[in-house]
Amino acid sequence: MFNFRTSHTRFVGAASAVVIAALSLTACGDGTGARSEGAATSTSTDSSSDVVLAGSVASMRPTGSASASRASTVSKSSSGASGSAAAGSKRTVRTHAPSKPVTCDGSNTRTVAAPLTRPVNHLLLTVTNTGGRTCYLYGYPAVQFTDAQAVPPVIEASKPQAVVTLQPGESGYASVSLSAADGSGTDGRTVKSLAVHFFGRSMSGSVGAAAHPSLPAKGVHIDDSLKVSYWEQSMDDAVDW
Repeated sequence: MFNFRTSHTRFVGAASAVVIAALSLTACGDGTGARSEGAATSTSTDSSSDVVLAGSVASMRPTGSASASRASTVSKSSSGASGSAAAGSKRTVRTHAPSKPVTCDGSNTRTVAAPLTRPVNHLLLTVTNTGGRTCYLYGYPAVQFTDAQAVPPVIEASKPQAVVTLQPGESGYASVSLSAADGSGTDGRTVKSLAVHFFGRSMSGSVGAAAHPSLPAKGVHIDDSLKVSYWEQSMDDAVDW
């Protein structure tokens, strides 16, 4: 019994091998020789899978797909981080140099003329810097009442130690002694208009635009004792003269 079973098993095994070999040759015969069915199937499946995957990634993936979005986000984050680091390492802080000061004149200031009760017969000139740059008030105001041809003299004792400097919004002052308080002046008259001219650094003549502050409607009285103070940084210094 033992020998029979062994012989029968061997016969059945041999027959099965012949059948499988025949089927393999029939299915894979393509003129190039017989190949193993298992190997052909495995190779074909792997190759096809690789081609389809590459094609889907290269040309079939929608722009708005989750994978594309994630890839874009990662790319942007990486480039943004590196860009920020690079920008931070190369970033320079730019500072603007202060604007060069200019001469105060009628175009960058506002001038107001106000009569004073004390001292009597005096007019206070207030010049305010309305520009965006520092300006200098050089010397004293060259005032011209109505059609006067000459500039009144300056009170030399009123000269300040430094040129009056006005930052934007700041004011400088000067006083005008209109007439002699004791009535000793001559050629007295009433004037209703005033022009204020500004000197440059050289004090050789007026520069820029003149200012035309308003006077009281009834005008002001002047005589030949008319004189002016230097420009002062404070109102108190101006009205002392």
